[in-house]
Amino acid sequence: MKKTFIILAALAGSVLTAADCRAQATSISPFPDMEIECLGTELDGTETLRVQGKGSSKSDAIEQAKKNAVYAVIFQGIRNGADKGCDMRPLVTEVNAREKYEEYFDRFFKDGGDYSKYVTKEDEKKRSKDKVKTKTYVVRVITVRVLRTQLKNRLKGDGIIK
Repeated sequence: MKKTFIILAALAGSVLTAADCRAQATSISPFPDMEIECLGTELDGTETLRVQGKGSSKSDAIEQAKKNAVYAVIFQGIRNGADKGCDMRPLVTEVNAREKYEEYFDRFFKDGGDYSKYVTKEDEKKRSKDKVKTKTYVVRVITVRVLRTQLKNRLKGDGIIK
């Protein structure tokens, strides 16, 4: 009986160790999911952010990065680099607002949607973008500006925030 218990314990330990190693191996990537970083703000409320996007092509990855920047300003807030003047708080603080206003935000974030009015690319110099290309996707890290004040006014006007 004692021998059976020891064998079962050893088997369980090896399964857990193998599962842990597999999970770690899959999470390693050239750009781990980076947090959006605040690089600074302008007097008009514009926030300059460093953001990552993944897509099937360069243009898809850049558009996804823009969406990620606007999404973070609306729902998550900017935590990394916030000492440079970015407002850490998200614009929408209502719990489950993404689900409550799902139809609105699905239209807002669709390809070519209104989100693009509130984000502009910046810094087109060489080596200003980090990139990784794999067989399945492209990752781009770019610098963008999010028009936070205008975005806030839009969400107020549409009745999403008060």
